[in-house]
Amino acid sequence: MPSSLLSFARRCAPVVAVALLAGCAIAKPRTDDPYEKTNRKVYAFNNSLDKAVVRPVAVGYRKVTNPTIRRCVSDFFTNIHMPITIANDLLQARPKQAIQGTGRFVLNLTLGIGGFFDPASQLGIPLNETDFGITLARWGVPDGPYLMLPFLGPTTGRDVWRLPVDGYFFDPLGYYERNNHYEYGQQYLPEVLYFVTLRSSAIDAESFLNSAYDPYAFIRDAYRQQRIYQIYDGNPPSDVIDQMQGLKDKNFDPDQLLDEQQKWENSKQQQPAPPSQPTQNPPQDKQ
Repeated sequence: MPSSLLSFARRCAPVVAVALLAGCAIAKPRTDDPYEKTNRKVYAFNNSLDKAVVRPVAVGYRKVTNPTIRRCVSDFFTNIHMPITIANDLLQARPKQAIQGTGRFVLNLTLGIGGFFDPASQLGIPLNETDFGITLARWGVPDGPYLMLPFLGPTTGRDVWRLPVDGYFFDPLGYYERNNHYEYGQQYLPEVLYFVTLRSSAIDAESFLNSAYDPYAFIRDAYRQQRIYQIYDGNPPSDVIDQMQGLKDKNFDPDQLLDEQQKWENSKQQQPAPPSQPTQNPPQDKQ
């Protein structure tokens, strides 16, 4: 083979490999939880840490900011993470989505004043987010076991790879942290503010978790369903939905699950309210 053709083949090989991988069939989702005992302990630890530290910081953030500022900060972090989506769209052999994401990123970065505003949405450019976990799913990599990680929360054996890959290769914040070193670690402040922003936005959804019969199972199932909808662009096949809902499990009994939920709700309603402290009149000065 001539050297020019050999050189061309070598350059094209990665593109062809990506295209072939992107065409692989998506593996069926898992519904089991082989590490549930350990996962529940980690969930309890994360929940305690959240109540003691993370949530109070998020509540304080909401008190010192107004909705407009919080929206601008959220828009900034959404836009600064767009290179993750663009890179993974290319890895998934989706050039149209990659071009669309690039246009959205540049538009918000310029007309949106660094990304603090979102003119791209006003112009009809939709926000589509993806990551390396979804890339692996579209390459046909199996889901792997469900995992609850300390400090980081829910993931799977497949999705956990998005943390090092996206964080190191595609995340601008990760690049900033590696290339800036301050005496007191100020390079990590943008990442901290990002997590505070995420936790702050989740406060409005706490009522759903508080009303759940089993908060751990609620988060696990919600995470799996969210990932499935992301993998299939919001339109998963009906058989995948049935499998995620447990309808294909011979031991699944929805009536029993509903009965347990109702019993739990009734028990909460029957719990006596904490006694109110009697009001004391202030002592009166003697004449």
